[in-house]
This record gives sequence, structure tokens and C-alpha cells, in this order.
Amino acid sequence: MPDRPSQHLLLFDIDGTLVRKTGTWHRMALIEAVRQITGLQTTTDGIPVHGMLDPDILTLMLRAEGFTDARIAAALPAILPAAEEAYLATVPDLTGKHCPGVPELLTELEARRIPLALVTGNLTRIGWRKLERTGGLHRFFRFGAFGEMAPTRGGLARLAIERARHEGLIAPGARITLIGDAPQDVRAAQENGIACVAVRTGITPAGDLEACSPDHILDDLTRLDLAII
Repeated sequence: MPDRPSQHLLLFDIDGTLVRKTGTWHRMALIEAVRQITGLQTTTDGIPVHGMLDPDILTLMLRAEGFTDARIAAALPAILPAAEEAYLATVPDLTGKHCPGVPELLTELEARRIPLALVTGNLTRIGWRKLERTGGLHRFFRFGAFGEMAPTRGGLARLAIERARHEGLIAPGARITLIGDAPQDVRAAQENGIACVAVRTGITPAGDLEACSPDHILDDLTRLDLAII
């Protein structure tokens, strides 16, 4: 018998929220993809990658090399899958690179049959493989809204909510909460009129999360009281 629609939906960011210290393989995959497709040797140095969508990072990398918006738009459709392939070919075992309390929390949420989805700037295959390599965390999530699917993180959250409703995973009036570590996560929640739990497990400077006024701020997910979601 299928699960009844849930009264809750939890949306999770990946980097800095579920996992951290996962190495340079993600950035190097973006750099390698640009090299393969354009021949350019680029860098992510000086680009504020935290909280950004992968296509936006790639856009800034190309713009720094003098690419016009038209050339960027023409190159990205080939660069995105090349970046995914580069990551899949190089990422090692990331077991143990999860943020504090994450496996235990996801296990508890699964036991409560609360549907979980991803809202992340990672490209689709990068995001899934990163979680797979981090102790199999991918198995807890029904689906995800990934960096290439919408132009903003708020748009990604909207896609995830719409899919959960379309698939009948959540009841009308279900409480929806986005959990993330960056100001962009907080803004995405606010744009969609849903709750936000911000965690300090990423690299967001002290005070920046508070300035965004999330509903709750936690040091890490070991401190998440399920009564607030």
C-alpha cells in the first residue's frame, strides 16, 4: 500500500549542509569541462562559489576569460555534461565526509516516512554521486532539484515543491522546510513562503545567516528538534 500524503516535506541543500570537506574534485571537474570544450585553462579562484549554482559558477569562469554572454550560452550545453562526466570519473570514496548528525537524522526521518528532496546548486549527476560516495546518503532522497534545472535557487525550491505535490507525496497544507547553510538557501525558502532551518556547518561568515532572518539557526543537525519542522 502506498504511503499516505505526508504533512511534511524537507528540502536539503548538499554542500555545507549534508556534506563538507569533500575535496577539490567538484571544482576540478568544472575546470576540466571548460578545458575540454573550449580549450581554455580557467580557475574558480576569486569566484564566490559558496551557495551558487554550478552553471553560474561556469558562467563567471568563462566571463573572466572574455567570453560574451552569447558565447557562454552556446558553450554551456556541452560543458555541463562534460563536468558531470569529469566528476564521476575522478571523485574518490567520501565516506565520513558528512556533516555532524546527518546519517542519524536521515535515518530517523525515513523511519517517520517524511519525504526528503534535494535543492542544490550541484549539477544532477554530480549531486547524486557526491551523496552516493558519502556513505550512500543518496538513498534517503526521493528526488532533487539541481543546478541546471532553474536559474535561481528559489526556482529550484519551487520545482521541488511542485513535484512533491504533483506526485501526491504531501497533503494540502503540508509544512515544507528547507535546510541549508548559505544565505541563498534562506532566501530561496522565503521566496517560496516556506520555513527555513539554517545550519552553521558551511563556510558562511558569522552573522550572515542571522542577517537573513531564517526561522531557526542551528550549530549543526545534531541539534535539530523534529518538533520544529
